[in-house]
Amino acid sequence: MGGMAHAHGGHAAAGGHHDHHAHMVRDFQRRFWISLALTVPVLGLSPAIQEFLGLKAALAFPGSGYVLLLLASAIYLYGGWPFLKGLTQEVGQRRPGMMTLIALAITVSYVYSGVVVLGLEGKVFFWELATLIDIMLLGHWIEMRSVMGASRALEELVKLMPATAHRVGPGGELEEVPVEALSKGDLVVVKPGEKFPTDGVVTEGHTTANEALLTGESRPVPKQPGAVVIGGAINGEGSVTVRVDKVGEETFLAQVVSLVRRAQESKSRTQDLANRVAMWLTIAALAAGGATLVVWLSLREEFAFAIERMVTVMVITCPHALGLAIPLVVAVSTALAAKRGLLIRNRTAFEQARLVDTVVFDKTGTLTEGRFGVQAVIPLAELGEEDILRLAAALETRSEHPIATGIVQAAQERSLSLPSPEDFQSLPGKGVEGRVEGMSLAVVSPGYLGEHQLAPHAPALQEHYAQGRTVVFLLRDGQPVGAIALGDTIRPSSRPAVATLQGMGIRCLMLTGDKREVAEAVSRTLGLDGFFAEVLPDQKAAKVEELRGQGRRVAMTGDGVNDAPALATADLGIAVGAGTDVAVETADIVLVRSDPADVASIFLLARATYRKMVQNLFWATGYNVLTIPLAAGVLAGWGVLLSPAMGAVLMSLSTVVVAINARLLSLKEPAGQLGE
Repeated sequence: MGGMAHAHGGHAAAGGHHDHHAHMVRDFQRRFWISLALTVPVLGLSPAIQEFLGLKAALAFPGSGYVLLLLASAIYLYGGWPFLKGLTQEVGQRRPGMMTLIALAITVSYVYSGVVVLGLEGKVFFWELATLIDIMLLGHWIEMRSVMGASRALEELVKLMPATAHRVGPGGELEEVPVEALSKGDLVVVKPGEKFPTDGVVTEGHTTANEALLTGESRPVPKQPGAVVIGGAINGEGSVTVRVDKVGEETFLAQVVSLVRRAQESKSRTQDLANRVAMWLTIAALAAGGATLVVWLSLREEFAFAIERMVTVMVITCPHALGLAIPLVVAVSTALAAKRGLLIRNRTAFEQARLVDTVVFDKTGTLTEGRFGVQAVIPLAELGEEDILRLAAALETRSEHPIATGIVQAAQERSLSLPSPEDFQSLPGKGVEGRVEGMSLAVVSPGYLGEHQLAPHAPALQEHYAQGRTVVFLLRDGQPVGAIALGDTIRPSSRPAVATLQGMGIRCLMLTGDKREVAEAVSRTLGLDGFFAEVLPDQKAAKVEELRGQGRRVAMTGDGVNDAPALATADLGIAVGAGTDVAVETADIVLVRSDPADVASIFLLARATYRKMVQNLFWATGYNVLTIPLAAGVLAGWGVLLSPAMGAVLMSLSTVVVAINARLLSLKEPAGQLGE
């Protein structure tokens, strides 16, 4: 709300915004305690309280009314100042809201009671004025502390960066310098247990890095020469030298903080609705307050009674909770998403994610790891599977071909001991050959076997050919003794992610440039609802548009490079596996990790966020509808009357409920079911 800017405008930001917000919290805290201290003598000097306690004779003295006016003036001007200031801002912006109602309520109470002290016949209610201001200040204080909690994740991100770094000087000596003094190309040494000072590339040493707070990856990530490291990650057991690659705003962490801040500060469509409701609620409160005054006066009630009913109506109708209902949920959900490595760039698209009914996955690099992995080892002679893989991997250790890398990695994953090859020789386009443990071995393609009329007739191979897998053969003394089938390795989390999405009623489709046989095999393995095969990069956007033309709400999930047109065409574009390059301009949401499970998390979080928004709007408006008649005094005939202070308690209670409910978005988060 426009009129709440002075108190709430910076609740989603970090840095200077956070400092300003912390100052505002301290200001409300200080005003509350001072006003509360002044309220004690106000209560003692108020005639109504004296009569209630039977202490009028003991506490009353000549001129006590003027002392009471002086104390009430101090509370009104000092404790009520934030609300009086808010009134001028809201009126200036032509958006009357919560501050307008509070300021008018305390001003009417103060002016009327002051005039009574100065001679007008009537009843003073300075004690109601003082307690009303106390409760409003307390409510703001509590509420703003809750707001600050929503942005704490951002503060933790900012704190991740170390203050200093060990830079390698011209003579090789180490010098401790501020991180801000680092430049691209500098070499820094990071010791075990220290944080990497900025983004860079390892040039020397081996270690692991704990990137959990940055990317959500729970396992330590191995780092060797050539590996990229992220500033703020924690170095493991080894000392490494890192070449500085990015500094300042270019770093991964700086981009994350910027994206999260922008998302938290961005307008929500639901917030626009809340703002409109709040403005009309304010107008309705002013009208209801005026009508309450007129009705009670027409019923020949005392002016003081009618004024008190009017003030209570205006206080209890304050759309305070409504102004916080959506921003608090936005702040909490965005911070929660960032902690899980889900970076929201387009707030509106994220809110609409709850309506998505179809997710289209790019295959390579999204559902699969984009690298050759051993899918099967097929014995063709007396050698067993482990021996075939061990011997082939030993020979391939000298090759840099992707197939060789896949075979060697498979052997290492099985902890096989690899002997050193001798007389290694590459056969361009056909394979490699050499001697291992005294045996003459070769790893060759099917084409090589065809040329030499060595192709085996093994039925087990046909299944792998049918699925579009790459098959290579191990030859011993020129004869095939085993085959190894390789294919793009499916990510372990792909199947559970697809199952989760389907359980939410979302269709899962795959888009790939691979052959139909390959796409069909992956689709069958993952249980997808369908696939598009042999699709060229420039045709992907057309496929997404085709689905949208069928009336579907489509989310496209890809790597953000050749999928950019499709990401932009979809209702929701999700860039997966962005790694350290988070500024994917065409995506609405950027996933730091290459994990399909995070795609399911987006929709779980989007739906949970929407539920929280609806719940908060209900809490914020429902209680107004119920309590306005009560505040106006419709039950006065039965002895049920609310004082302005009690109205303030109920109003503040609604605000606190909204704040706590928003925070429960993160507190009620079981694994895999965000906000459920």
